[in-house]
Amino acid sequence: MNIERILLATDFSSWARRAESYACFLASLWHARLTVMSVLEFAPGMNRDYPVNHQYLTDRMRDASEQLTDCKQRVGLRGISVSTRIATGLPSEEVVAAAQAEDSDLIVLGTRGRSGLAHVLLGSTAERVIRTAPCPVLAAHLAAGDESTVQTGVVLERILVPVDFFDCSLDALEYAALLARQTKASIKLLHVLEPVSYGLDFTLGHSEERERKRNRLLKRLDDLSVALAAAGIATTSLIRGGVPSDTILDESRTWPSDLIVMGTHGRRGLAHVLGGSVAEAVLRRAHCPVLTVRSPKFQPGHRRLAALSAME
Repeated sequence: MNIERILLATDFSSWARRAESYACFLASLWHARLTVMSVLEFAPGMNRDYPVNHQYLTDRMRDASEQLTDCKQRVGLRGISVSTRIATGLPSEEVVAAAQAEDSDLIVLGTRGRSGLAHVLLGSTAERVIRTAPCPVLAAHLAAGDESTVQTGVVLERILVPVDFFDCSLDALEYAALLARQTKASIKLLHVLEPVSYGLDFTLGHSEERERKRNRLLKRLDDLSVALAAAGIATTSLIRGGVPSDTILDESRTWPSDLIVMGTHGRRGLAHVLGGSVAEAVLRRAHCPVLTVRSPKFQPGHRRLAALSAME
């Protein structure tokens, strides 16, 4: 498995500059080609020839071209092969379309991590990209007040990987292992036992069954740890109870993580409205970048480190 083509989506904001740091770090790591793109946001159906709209697009095109030129120079000085592109339309749709056109192996973008009313009203371009992207997506979070970290170097020593043993989380673990082997980072595997609603029958039998289930899960985590250790990756594992997104975020702070790597089903439509996404909930509040894997890109003949089947 290798990363050869990385797409960086930028709006030239402070959080996008933070994403640029990660894109350059990964491009240097794999000697990958980097494409930097900017999207001139313009709603479908609007008349581009209408004088006001035409002037708006002309001004935006000029500004974007100048800033892409500056970005290309910055990236080029780091010895990275870089190209640029500009699109017009809805940012999330144009980013996904560019990733498909370029057969990108990874998309990198920045996010402010909105929550509450701001998130309900505005949503997140990063979240919309994650749901439909043809490859994994790394979102570099930058919360309000964190602008001082924009220019700091990238550190990748601790990678947290939530695992539920379904295919998407095991795919994510493969990517975490790839990164860990390249950067000598350590991995922590985390399985979250969600709260359950118990009936009135708190018998010993129920307690014993819960303990048997926990032991089975510990054994599966141990198997994964052994497989990663055989590949030279320092790995620890942990089972915690709680709401998945809250527990993942708490563990990422308790064990100061430089990156969270997790799978996502990429639900859309009614399923997304009703069920939401643990990955998106983590993304909104994470203090570190989040790499989500919905559509893995494994090369033919790829041998999995985590060759475990999905849970029954």
